[in-house]
Amino acid sequence: MTGRLIGIDWGTSSFRAWLMGPGGTVLDEIGTARGILSVPQGGFDVVMEQALAPWPKRLAVIASGMVTSRNGWVETPYLPLPLDAAALAGALVPHRAASGRAVHFVTGALGNAGGLPDVMRGEETEIIGHMAAGGGDGLFVLPGTHSKWARAEAGRLTSFRTCMTGEGFALLRHQSILGRLAEPGPFDPAAFARGLAAGRAAGPLLVRAFSVRALALTGQLAPAQIADYLSGLLIGDEVAGMVPTGPVTLIGRGDLTARYRIALEAAGTEARIAAPGMARLGLWDIATRAGITG
Repeated sequence: MTGRLIGIDWGTSSFRAWLMGPGGTVLDEIGTARGILSVPQGGFDVVMEQALAPWPKRLAVIASGMVTSRNGWVETPYLPLPLDAAALAGALVPHRAASGRAVHFVTGALGNAGGLPDVMRGEETEIIGHMAAGGGDGLFVLPGTHSKWARAEAGRLTSFRTCMTGEGFALLRHQSILGRLAEPGPFDPAAFARGLAAGRAAGPLLVRAFSVRALALTGQLAPAQIADYLSGLLIGDEVAGMVPTGPVTLIGRGDLTARYRIALEAAGTEARIAAPGMARLGLWDIATRAGITG
């Protein structure tokens, strides 16, 4: 089968690429840990070409994610909401790589929920992919370093908000006193559920967060339970603060979406996990509308 397009989802900590045939079928794929933070200044051309070397240079490349950020390869503008696949296709930013490949970068999205600006890069492509696959509109949650809560209506992304839960967990777990007593261990559902209950409780989050250390010091939380209790507390607080209404579609990494489904269902909200591959489907849809598939 002949290749028609190369799609790249290039984030902070990972690089994923697909060689796609007619209809967006996957002919080959590559995944590495060469996220943008691991690429030296001026090194994006080299890293991309090392990954894509086996694939034809005649094919257009479409890329989304943090590679289009200020810390990435080519910074693209933010499109204001509402937006859809056609708007993203019309705003692609073209670039000629040193290897001669034609690269097209997807823009980010600009929101203004609650009177404050908000931005996303990459998640909009995953939501477009879900809708292109026939998934429909609704409320989407995309867990990660910065979790996104987004709503789509009539095929358009209409609003979103960002919560720094993942980054907050990493900082508290690894760079605060809360994680000093923690030890690694398998996922502990009971500790996570206990954390969810604390996360849903009233009062300032940073007051409740100190319960991690207090419970550990008084022997009520084992060292191997600390991380899951903290994770539950932060996710529980996020879910309670966002007050989701109606069913939620979760898009993202399996272990994270599983935790968020537990948290949402514990809060009485129906949650379903989307199939993998939404970024790829979104890239294909945008590229098709832009007329750059071979």
